[in-house]
Amino acid sequence: ILLDKDGKRKHTRPTFSGQQIFALEKTFEQTKYLAGPERARLAYSLGMTESQVKVWFQNRRTKWRKKHAAEMATAKKKQDSETERLKGASENEEEDDDYNKPLDPNSD
Repeated sequence: ILLDKDGKRKHTRPTFSGQQIFALEKTFEQTKYLAGPERARLAYSLGMTESQVKVWFQNRRTKWRKKHAAEMATAKKKQDSETERLKGASENEEEDDDYNKPLDPNSD
């Protein structure tokens, strides 16, 4: 148990084993949220507290959302640039069409 400068107990960050993380990730792939009994079973089977499992899932969902948001932003940028490229190509085609039209003999 570590103590801070005032002599109070300081909480240390738990380190999970590779096996625990693997099981947590595998469970997270199947479901993003755990109900109480599922959380209790998983915590017991991994030798963790329910609070540790709960917080791990909260943190993992946050990481998942950020990654998903970044992927969506990248896809939108790609789509926007493709739309601009196609828009530019169609404008060039319109200009080419005007350029290639035969001249009107009645115009000055």
